[in-house]
Amino acid sequence: MTTIARADAAVKSARVMDAFGRHIHYLRVSLTDKCNLRCVYCMPEQMVFRPNEELLTDDELAIVLRAASLLGFDKYRLTGGEPTVRPNLPAIVKQIADLPGTREIAMTTNGIRLAQLAGPLKEAGLRRVNVSLDSLDETKFHRMTRWGHVRDVLAGIEAVEAAGMTPIKINCVVVRGFNEDDIVTLARLTCERDWQVRFLEVMPFADVAEFQQASIVTTREMIERIEAGLGKLVELNDGRLDGEARMYRLPGARGEIGFISPVSAPFCANCNRVRLTADGTLRLCLLKDGELDLRTPLRRGAGAEELADLMRQAIWRKPWGHELAHGVIPLNRIMSEIGG
Repeated sequence: MTTIARADAAVKSARVMDAFGRHIHYLRVSLTDKCNLRCVYCMPEQMVFRPNEELLTDDELAIVLRAASLLGFDKYRLTGGEPTVRPNLPAIVKQIADLPGTREIAMTTNGIRLAQLAGPLKEAGLRRVNVSLDSLDETKFHRMTRWGHVRDVLAGIEAVEAAGMTPIKINCVVVRGFNEDDIVTLARLTCERDWQVRFLEVMPFADVAEFQQASIVTTREMIERIEAGLGKLVELNDGRLDGEARMYRLPGARGEIGFISPVSAPFCANCNRVRLTADGTLRLCLLKDGELDLRTPLRRGAGAEELADLMRQAIWRKPWGHELAHGVIPLNRIMSEIGG
């Protein structure tokens, strides 16, 4: 057996489980807490970001990723802040692609820099991209993002299509008072495009939780708006989730419509992921504050094997799910510091 074959066999035999029997093999990697937009549902406009020395270096990130591969992680999603503002992004993608057992590398981005980066990222090994697009109306989009322009995002989506990173998923966070009237327009994109347009409920975090809770538009209301404007939605996959989304299609449409409902219809039972924050903590649940500090042992000289042991022990303690229904809100980080 070759060295590569032995490595692949070792990865396949590694299976890290939590106490509820869920196989955890999906790592969402926040590359930075920084962003080139200031979306109202994500952060304050005068956001203060962490000093660079608090963030994982490329070499430190490589050790953590190697530890994840030792545990059998095979799916990776790059997030932020905004991942495309991280220096050396194509090199990081290539590094993940070369890890034993890597099956899928995807990225969630605001799309602003995709026109320049789509080609190099595809060449490095990126296979799928989720692009945030909360409105097609320039005025509304600028109001929601504070700094952004729709034309830049659309140019980025075109670049992703040209690079062949499909299917493209469009993420729309619906915020009451900002873009609930745009749901039908965005859903209509699926009639002529092979896109998956996914509508997300706002989730409450830390300092912006009060605004977020007041801004929630439930999936039920989103569906009602789409059906009133475009016709009956047909449920797909017998109601099974596609990742976090429950999928539908409009009659005769080329694309699909998804709904991600962490507030009104939690999907914790199917959770298979943990999150690595940009400052080196392993967050076990998006909507709960429990974390494992990996940066401290890293900077004391820990290698991939030692980190893998720490990660395995922490993942066993992964909570069943969030407790938003009981008024328990994550307080130690806002969304941009976690990566979604």
